[in-house]
Amino acid sequence: MRKSLMRMTLRQLQVFRAVCDSRSYSRAAEEMALTQPAVSLQIRQLEELVGQPLFDYIGKKLYLTQAAEALRRASSDIFQRLESLDMQLSEMQGSLQGQLTLAVESSAKYIVPHLFAAFRQHNPEVILNLSVVNRAQVIKRLSDNRDDLVIMSLVPPDMALEFLPFLNNPIVAVAPPGHPLAQAETLRLQDLESYPLLVRERGSGTRKACEEYFQQKRVHFAAAQEVSSLEALRECVVAGLGIALLPRHAVGLELAAGLLKELPVEELPLYRTWCAVHARGKRLSPVAQAFLDFIRTERAQISALSERFAGRAPEPDSGS
Repeated sequence: MRKSLMRMTLRQLQVFRAVCDSRSYSRAAEEMALTQPAVSLQIRQLEELVGQPLFDYIGKKLYLTQAAEALRRASSDIFQRLESLDMQLSEMQGSLQGQLTLAVESSAKYIVPHLFAAFRQHNPEVILNLSVVNRAQVIKRLSDNRDDLVIMSLVPPDMALEFLPFLNNPIVAVAPPGHPLAQAETLRLQDLESYPLLVRERGSGTRKACEEYFQQKRVHFAAAQEVSSLEALRECVVAGLGIALLPRHAVGLELAAGLLKELPVEELPLYRTWCAVHARGKRLSPVAQAFLDFIRTERAQISALSERFAGRAPEPDSGS
């Protein structure tokens, strides 16, 4: 190993990671409670130790060099190992402590905080670092090993991943109560074709699932309008701008309040499954392993949460 690398400090790596995340020296300085010259000095010293430049300015934008990408991956490993050490030391003291870093597809954000809250009842010293992104961003974060676990559906088959399915994600067709289809007793997917369809942005897991299903069912929507966030899409449907296929968990409150109506389409719901995912061979921290064990063993509690967010009371236990 180069002797110069042994002179790196954890503080330098923290500053480096802040610049990588923000793509800005000034924002990194604000985040780290430093001056911008102090950040610049830390990065220059780090470049001297690495022996290569870490950042390029192109058109007033900051880009990571190949050396920076390699250092970023190495620093992530270092800090994950330190976090794991902290958790292991806490376990030795008889309590589970530390941070759980989760990235979730945007339509899972309605259920995951409540899932974590149930987990935290048994582990009150654990804190949550939650990132809400679309499916394409989840896959990128998996590749970069940025999180303890990710929550997604449609797990990519071409990546070396371990995944635990734990909750159905029913996708339903919704419309405002005054929509011409809202009074129908039964519908087919083809009945929706002539009405404007609102869809998520490219990279969305819900959009990908629906497009694959439409292709399978040979359904074609002539008029489709893209909306870049789930919340905006939901409000567009409430406003009467079109119909949409959305996760039932994401519209439970609107369905219960009568702002939206679930259309009785025979081929729906379209069921996908939420999975907890991590890279195959990844060394999970004690907190991440405990969370994974929780969702593996507490299926009844998770099912009750799911039913609550679907706007229905959970079915009574039959005792079987």
